[in-house]
Amino acid sequence: MDIAQLSDRIIKGDRRALSRAITLIESGRADHRLQAGELMEAVKGHGEAIRIGLSGTPGVGKSTFIEAFGSMLTAQGLRVAVLAVDPSSTRSGGSILGDKTRMEKLSRDPNAFIRPSPSQSHLGGVARRTREAVSVCEAAGFDVVLIETVGVGQSETVVAEMSDLFILLLAPAGGDELQGVKRGIMEMADMILVNKADGDLKAAATRTCSDYTGALRLLRKRPQDPEGFPKAMMVSAQQEEGLKSAWEEMTALTEWRRENGHFAARREAQARYWFNEEVKQGLLAQLETPEAKAALEQAAEDVAEGRATPTNAARELLERLKG
Repeated sequence: MDIAQLSDRIIKGDRRALSRAITLIESGRADHRLQAGELMEAVKGHGEAIRIGLSGTPGVGKSTFIEAFGSMLTAQGLRVAVLAVDPSSTRSGGSILGDKTRMEKLSRDPNAFIRPSPSQSHLGGVARRTREAVSVCEAAGFDVVLIETVGVGQSETVVAEMSDLFILLLAPAGGDELQGVKRGIMEMADMILVNKADGDLKAAATRTCSDYTGALRLLRKRPQDPEGFPKAMMVSAQQEEGLKSAWEEMTALTEWRRENGHFAARREAQARYWFNEEVKQGLLAQLETPEAKAALEQAAEDVAEGRATPTNAARELLERLKG
């Protein structure tokens, strides 16, 4: 694969080249990983989008929201990329990857690009290479990148490490729903959007929004937030209500962070975080060699049969691997 030619086509906005690049990025083959590294170097510094991470429990209407929200943005002349992460089966490793069928209108929009990816059982609810896919989408000239995550609970907060804005989408319910939302996600959310605020659910949505507004006031003030943030708002993806107001709040928050230096500082911190993650993943990969697997199996057997303690066996194995 000619990486220079591929990167040039991506920078010119070639969608087919973009799809091919993301396939390369997601590959686990060693030669593909090297090529992906070359590609990331080639597109570095080209383009900058607003990266929006979107989390929420299954059934909250994430796909419906993204389709309505994305269509509103493209109608304003913006180019929108959607990286939708689908859960992978722990048994077969397969994914349904049905987001394109759920976002039929948006998938036909010439200013939108939808790419479903398997989560590959990654705890963060985000495929490990989603971060690199975001950078490639920016290089291709997209203005907004939406990262839809699996919605798996507290580990979901990893998405905050690759987005400029982290949005938590919730369904209307009574105030006791607060018990079901993890504090870790609440503390990372820049905005909470209560979806399905229409019809019979409007009153419940109003109560839920009020409950979360109160809960957000109890959280410790973060330096990257202006007065009034993080905030809770009501939206209806089905009726397309509240979407423009939500986007205005998102852009206002982004501009404030840019002006006050928080935007650039956050991206620098994220780059450092992902460097550390790559080092960790590289070290873990060393345990996948046949020699390491055999040593691991032998040490595990010694521990199981009482010939060694877990602590000592682990220390000795690590010493052998270092040597």
